[in-house]
Amino acid sequence: MNSDYQELSLYLQRLEKELRLRGWWSDTAPPASALESTAPFCHDSMAFKQWLQWVFLPKLQEIIRRNAPLPGSCAIAPMAKIVWREESADTVATLIKLLTAVDSHISSQP
Repeated sequence: MNSDYQELSLYLQRLEKELRLRGWWSDTAPPASALESTAPFCHDSMAFKQWLQWVFLPKLQEIIRRNAPLPGSCAIAPMAKIVWREESADTVATLIKLLTAVDSHISSQP
């Protein structure tokens, strides 16, 4: 695994850890129909934290496993700021910082 994928993998592991620490990680997958949503962030069928767990993380982990090209850009942190605007800053600061790092890492790739 190249160093860019190693760094991204560490961000994803930290993101999962933070979601678990907040109690925002679920052992139960959403229904298959929720995962088939074509709406941005599947906002019509699941919460943003579910989308992170069941769509975002698995897709990036699969890209890393396959050594496939990363997306040309990424902008997840702005959505997190909107969705979590009513959460306490202490609750979401680390998550937003991690998502910002993922966004920057992916968007800076050649």
